[in-house]
Amino acid sequence: MLSRKSGKDMGQDEKLKQVHEEISKIKDEMKGSLEKNLEFIQKQSWQTSNIVKDVTSKLEKLEATNKQVVSFADQLQNLEKVLTSSKNRGSLGEANLELILSNILPPQAYAMQYRFKDGEIVDAVVKIKNNLLPVDAKFSLENYRRIIAETNGEKKKELEHVFKNDLKKRIDETAKYIRPNEGTLDFAFMFIPAEGIYYDLLINEVGAIKVDTGGLIDYAFKEKKVIIVSPTTFAAYLQTVLQGLRALQIEESAKEIRQRVEELGKHIVNYDTYMQKLGNNLGTTVNAYNTAYKELNKIDKDVVKITAGEKKIEVLSIEKPRSIKE
Repeated sequence: MLSRKSGKDMGQDEKLKQVHEEISKIKDEMKGSLEKNLEFIQKQSWQTSNIVKDVTSKLEKLEATNKQVVSFADQLQNLEKVLTSSKNRGSLGEANLELILSNILPPQAYAMQYRFKDGEIVDAVVKIKNNLLPVDAKFSLENYRRIIAETNGEKKKELEHVFKNDLKKRIDETAKYIRPNEGTLDFAFMFIPAEGIYYDLLINEVGAIKVDTGGLIDYAFKEKKVIIVSPTTFAAYLQTVLQGLRALQIEESAKEIRQRVEELGKHIVNYDTYMQKLGNNLGTTVNAYNTAYKELNKIDKDVVKITAGEKKIEVLSIEKPRSIKE
């Protein structure tokens, strides 16, 4: 009976041992699995943290960009408010005109807000030698915008007519600054600060609307001696003027050099005259000197004859200075 019991106990011990081993094995497996899961979670947490940081950084940049966009929008609104006033548009056109002039010409080659004798003021004049080239800035934007915004065909035609009349008035206003009796050239520049309007004038088109503006360009140039220019074409014209000014400076410098050489030549001629006079005077003096020594020599000879002595005076003869021509 004891042997049976001990055998049974041994069997239970084996089973317990197996259970412990199984539990230990499961424990080790669970530990390994937990460690792997913990490592995975930590890795995911690190990646998530980096993603959150990256997203936060991008959101901050996006917020800054949005602020800039809002700022730009505010500035554009302010600019639109400025351009709504025709007076402000005129000031903007004059500022653009002055900027182009200052970037190309030296300060002494132009003047802003030039006043004529009757008190009329032109926006700028370009100084070319002794003449003035009038430049007036025109910003005909209101009627231009109205044509583009209008959808009614009949109304568009009316606005086109108003637009052309407005441009014609601007051409006439510029032409009144052509005053040769006050030193201006016989033509003037009408400066349009907007490239778009100038381009539309060239192609006879306002936006997508055909407008016969070609006649206005002919009217300006042929009848009023007014050349219509944009910022780009005006800069090109000024480059030509600048080359002309440089050529004039070279010509003036050459004239001054010739004048200085002529003056130097006169001085040399006068110097030659004085030197010839001095030479003649010296020649006369030498002749008188030599003659006086000859007379002194005669006196010395007479003294020697009377006293039966020796000759004591040596006659020192001086050569007459030669003429420069010799």
